[in-house]
Amino acid sequence: MSHIFGDDFVVPTFTFADVEPGVGQRWSTWPAITPSERGPQPWPDWVVTARAAMDTELGVLKTGKEADVFLIERAIPGEPGVILAAKRYRSPDHRDFHRSSVYREGRSVEKKSRDQRAVERGSSYGRRVAAAAWSYAEFEALSRLHGIGIPVPYPVQVNGTELLMEFIGDGLSAAPRLSASPATGTELADLYAQVAAIVLALAHEGCAHGDMSPYNLLVYEGRVVAIDLPQLVDVVANPNGMALLERDCRNVCDWFTRRGHRCDGGELFAQAVAELL
Repeated sequence: MSHIFGDDFVVPTFTFADVEPGVGQRWSTWPAITPSERGPQPWPDWVVTARAAMDTELGVLKTGKEADVFLIERAIPGEPGVILAAKRYRSPDHRDFHRSSVYREGRSVEKKSRDQRAVERGSSYGRRVAAAAWSYAEFEALSRLHGIGIPVPYPVQVNGTELLMEFIGDGLSAAPRLSASPATGTELADLYAQVAAIVLALAHEGCAHGDMSPYNLLVYEGRVVAIDLPQLVDVVANPNGMALLERDCRNVCDWFTRRGHRCDGGELFAQAVAELL
């Protein structure tokens, strides 16, 4: 992986005039974004910040109703690079924010009131604002949770509707979802303990994942990592908060129970509520 390169880096044996982005490439967007759009410091030593870096598209990792996830490599030409997951919220004509009304309650668009009205009307402009709002919401959620030690991908940067984050996996192979885990016995019990710890840590922060299931929990080298967090719910501010927290608890416990590790969603929910108090 690459080390950090500051703005005063020493240019390698080429110049910008010698190299131009090819098909499926672009210059790194890192230099163009504001400091608030970059991941929390200290940046991991694998984050590439060099102005000379390029982003190379490597293909689609996952498609969804609201966003698609791509793999990109960010590297200085001729140097080892880093693989990142690029989550791109869909264009106004090709996406369906089917969950937004439930999760958006208690949350406002922190821009002009015109933006808020446009989102509420569902206009073309409002849908563009909504897409960017979801990418920034997920970036802020990941930044917050990473900062308090909850296992989530490190958020590298956000730029419009694109969120770049740590790729969880080996090479170009993504870590499997919990739903695909063959774990049994004590290994399954350990995975449940990790998931329960994530639920309780979120509750301690006054939050719920809002859409937790074995499909948005990854298992990498025995470690559970939570993903898909644009809808992170403030349990107090959102009138649906308690119901969403309870649903998270029951979803994961129902799955573990079906797999052979008996646990009680109601009991986990009670523990989570205690963390809120």
